[in-house]
Amino acid sequence: MPSLTKHGITRLARLTDLDRIGIPVWNAITPNSRSIVINQGKGIEDIDAKVSAAMEALERAVAGNPQIETLRASVRQLESEGSFVDPLHCLISVGRSDIQPEETVAWTLGHDIIAERDVWVPRDAVLLDDTQANRFWQSSDGLASGNTLLEATFHGLLERIERDAEVVSQFGSMEERRRHCIDVASLCDPVLSGLAQRVWDAGFRLQMFDTTSDVGIPCFEAFMAPVVPSEMALRYIEVTYGAGAHPNPVRAAIRAVTEAAQSRLTYISGARDDIHPDTFARPLPDHLHDALFMQPNSYTPLSNMVMGATLNDMLQSVIGKLKAVGVKSAIVVHLNPGEADFSVAKVLVPGLENPDGKRKRRFGSRALKRIMKSR
Repeated sequence: MPSLTKHGITRLARLTDLDRIGIPVWNAITPNSRSIVINQGKGIEDIDAKVSAAMEALERAVAGNPQIETLRASVRQLESEGSFVDPLHCLISVGRSDIQPEETVAWTLGHDIIAERDVWVPRDAVLLDDTQANRFWQSSDGLASGNTLLEATFHGLLERIERDAEVVSQFGSMEERRRHCIDVASLCDPVLSGLAQRVWDAGFRLQMFDTTSDVGIPCFEAFMAPVVPSEMALRYIEVTYGAGAHPNPVRAAIRAVTEAAQSRLTYISGARDDIHPDTFARPLPDHLHDALFMQPNSYTPLSNMVMGATLNDMLQSVIGKLKAVGVKSAIVVHLNPGEADFSVAKVLVPGLENPDGKRKRRFGSRALKRIMKSR
């Protein structure tokens, strides 16, 4: 609790029973947050969701005011001293200019876990502070926490892989989408099946899709929706979405299902401060409506799954898979060095796709290649 108070988190609240599904969801409230005030967490058990909400709030609190050293210099100056620099032009906001070689800006030092070297990145690219204008698109994508920096790095990297898979998969054909609709029972896990049963018992449909990309880390999407005839129109908020990525496909699927349940409670509670009122009136897009009525298939596990006796072993395996598809950089910025209780990291992977947002460059090379392949 001292860490929560220190970072301005005043309350933790149990939301689970606002919904009849019963999958645990909590929120954490940070009244003076520099980004959103309400953060949510989900889990298999109540304590999992409570801790998840607290850690989500801590991540954002730290990212709003990271305790990191900065250096004001230009790209030219840093490179002339033999330093490696990434100006992260892929994250520049709409209407803002790229960093010029002679322009002086604030930089902070990250570590590239693929190239195995230190790299200077713009300080503003790792901030999450809506109280001031920023040249960079601000997002919690790749922002993660853990008991150690290793844990935070691992979770942040998986989130970047998950978001990349989400973007790339949207350019597949409808036939591909049908093939990747997965029967939850085919993953043969009692915990996952138990979560699915809660959804079905509450009168909802659970539809799951395998979105695993060429990176080869299992990724899933889950949709929860009322059981209605196929010709009946639905509102956008009536169909909630979750996604998950993990070397263990069952864990990835569980994350997707619990996140979809969390999304339902985001709308039910009505307290989240980043949801525009128009969202509640939006109709459900046709492609999402059609996805709800696809016939599920049995899941086929990857033949070369990531294995590892330790977390570091798994991280190195994930890094190897990224290298294999041409990803050359994954930069980790430790946002709270010196903090004893937990670690927060921002993981930047310029070679992977980013989720929808107000960026100058919407898509990267992986999405463009996928678009060309589908034509």
